[in-house]
Amino acid sequence: MSKKFLRCYCVLLIFALLATAFPPESFAQRNTKKTFENDELKLDLLIRGGTVVDGSGSAPKKADIGIRGDRIVFIGKAAKLKVAAAKTLDASGMIIAPGFVDPHTHALEDLSNPKLSGNENYLMQGVTTVVTGNDGDGPVNVAETLEKWDGQGIGTNAALLVGHGSVRRLVMGNGDDEPSIEQLAQMKNMTGQAIAKGAFGMSTGLFYAPGSFARTEEVIEIAKAVAEKDGIYDTHLRDEGSYSIGLLGSVRETIRIAREAKIPVHISHIKALGTDVWGQSRKVIQIIRQARKSGFKVTANQYPYTASGTNLTAALVPRWAEAGGNTQLLERIKDPQIRPRLLSEMEANLKRRNGAEAILITRSRDSQLIGKTLGALALEQKKTPVETALEIITNGGAGVASFNMSEPDIENFMKQSFVMTGSDGSTGHPRKYGTFPRKLREYVFAKNLITLAFAIRASSALTAETFGIPERGRLRVGYFADVIVFDPKTVADRANYEQPETLAAGMKYVVVNGKIAVEEGKYTEILAGRALRKIQ
Repeated sequence: MSKKFLRCYCVLLIFALLATAFPPESFAQRNTKKTFENDELKLDLLIRGGTVVDGSGSAPKKADIGIRGDRIVFIGKAAKLKVAAAKTLDASGMIIAPGFVDPHTHALEDLSNPKLSGNENYLMQGVTTVVTGNDGDGPVNVAETLEKWDGQGIGTNAALLVGHGSVRRLVMGNGDDEPSIEQLAQMKNMTGQAIAKGAFGMSTGLFYAPGSFARTEEVIEIAKAVAEKDGIYDTHLRDEGSYSIGLLGSVRETIRIAREAKIPVHISHIKALGTDVWGQSRKVIQIIRQARKSGFKVTANQYPYTASGTNLTAALVPRWAEAGGNTQLLERIKDPQIRPRLLSEMEANLKRRNGAEAILITRSRDSQLIGKTLGALALEQKKTPVETALEIITNGGAGVASFNMSEPDIENFMKQSFVMTGSDGSTGHPRKYGTFPRKLREYVFAKNLITLAFAIRASSALTAETFGIPERGRLRVGYFADVIVFDPKTVADRANYEQPETLAAGMKYVVVNGKIAVEEGKYTEILAGRALRKIQ
């Protein structure tokens, strides 16, 4: 080998190492710098004087945020540069953070209702992007929903999941049969088409009918159609307690789906539900850590409350009784041959739920029931709690808050780097109005369980990255201008089980796509959100 060749080789190697150590600026950064040089830092909006927690998990720092149009174009010290801003927001003493991204909401109906589409309850929590269509109930005709949001306007950004339960119901009804080859192919095709039209993934509700009737193999096959289009699999576990295959069995089932479908999996509202599984959070965490160590993408979300939210039928009625739909259920309730078995199994489920006093009615056609426990209603009606429950179900059902989780399990899950914040917001439960501020108030500022930087990342960037929502969830030049400014002294949830629809406090400013949706703590009624579509 000649000396000349060796010299050339060494020069090329040095250049290669320098390029790796000092990568070129991104297009957004280059474009921003050029724009600043030409326009002398002309901004539409400048947020100055606050402490920036950027969503990356890095330590807080003093910085100002500059916005032009719908993008962040400057992060730094504005005083050192010549800055002209059409509007300046004073964030002195405040935290500046990326808008929160909620991976599990039931905001689909609200967003589609012109009177509620502003999503004020989420904006006042600092949430600027919601994912909806969870628990297997997401729409099949994704394009129609997204187009409606485009035309009508929405207050937050919103992303959709196609629902496995919705697809199964369309193809197979509410029966507990296995799909034929043709039916399975049809479900795979419908699900794949929904991803192609903009859904970010598929959700399942394997605890609920009709999803509960699907075997693991069915779910794997449909998940493969999602994986082919780089979507995510989001699941309400088949069992969060000891109803069927158990909490640990359900987590292992989810990891099997990840392995065989070759898809990222996300466990919604991770919990140990019921006294008989309290303490199993440690084992669940161990199983997930091992799966992640083996290369599987497994994440979860969680809300910071000891009560779950569901409906009375799902909480107490065994799934076999729901086969065929509500009409069949009502016939079984009346059948004297079936009713004894039904009552017996409901008694066991009630015990799993921590008893009748742990079940609070949160929504019902009969307003007289709301705010009372199943135990109190049973005393009033001089019936057993399960007999009372069956009467309520017969008369149209009810939503419930079920107090069946332990604080140590909640804290164990919350400390994990793969667990993000999610509200699972449902009518009658305070989590719909208070999840994100509650986590900050209780677990960051009061208990010091987690750091502010950790909590912000778990509420923003981690979610955006997990669900593949580009250029959101972080304060970064070139990213969309979804920015929140909140007071660390006053940020708090105010909703409770007696008054579940009380707006949260402490958000001074909430900016969505560069527009101010909350100003001086008040909702501006601007519809600055966008219907988000998965990029194929």
